[in-house]
Amino acid sequence: MAQSAPEPALAPQVDPAAPVLLFDSGVGGLSVLDEVRRLLPQAPVIYAADTAGLPYGSKSEAEIAARVSGLLGRMTERLHPRLVCIACNTASTIALAAVREVLEVPIVGTVPAIKPAAALTQTGVIGLLGTAQTIRQGYVDRLEAEFAQGKVLLRHAAPELVGAAEAHLRGEAVDPAVFARAVEGLRSQPGGERIDTVVLACTHFPLVSAQLAEAFGPGVRFVDGAAGIARRIAYLTEGQPFARREPDLALFTAAPGEAQPWAGLASALARRGLNRTAVF
Repeated sequence: MAQSAPEPALAPQVDPAAPVLLFDSGVGGLSVLDEVRRLLPQAPVIYAADTAGLPYGSKSEAEIAARVSGLLGRMTERLHPRLVCIACNTASTIALAAVREVLEVPIVGTVPAIKPAAALTQTGVIGLLGTAQTIRQGYVDRLEAEFAQGKVLLRHAAPELVGAAEAHLRGEAVDPAVFARAVEGLRSQPGGERIDTVVLACTHFPLVSAQLAEAFGPGVRFVDGAAGIARRIAYLTEGQPFARREPDLALFTAAPGEAQPWAGLASALARRGLNRTAVF
């Protein structure tokens, strides 16, 4: 007697309250959260900022890979997210593959938006602002080779902008010279005067895009990956139920002796629906 074929296994059920976990070294990933909110306002979110490890751009690749993999492993075990987004270009370009080997949930990374920038430029000269670690990654070389053939991509490390974005979100004044130096770092390179499109290759940088626009002057547009990341998250969670059973949470790692690493950020967090804070 022929045996009937076994029924296919059912897809695992997703807890409607399971959060989307957004991870960054600091507050830069809030620029990604803004886009996620627009597409998935009903999705419960935990925003995790590794403020004790900030900045990533000055750390070695080995340090970043070990730190990000370890933190996300522990966070996933405790928080049970439905999806993890590494909302940090530096961490993604260095640690994304390692994290995907460790975690069993879907992982969305962040990559410099070179492809859309290449499609937008009219002069053929693109600027890229990022951390020192990001701009020298082979991943950026591959994106340039694949999507920006026939274009000129000028790169500049602007680590000062990370601190400027963090300060700006806390309501602190930022010296305009910080933005002028970032602009000069691109404009002073051969062909830099022809830049008409700038890739913001750090999730912190869109938080100060208005200040960068003023420093660059007219005729320059900015491109970042936040909208594309949000679309990818929406695609991977399509059809899943969402239920927010408690206010969304902002988690921070704290340096020794630091009681409230979110000090000064209450307003910025509340505007994004992050009405609870805690130390991880």
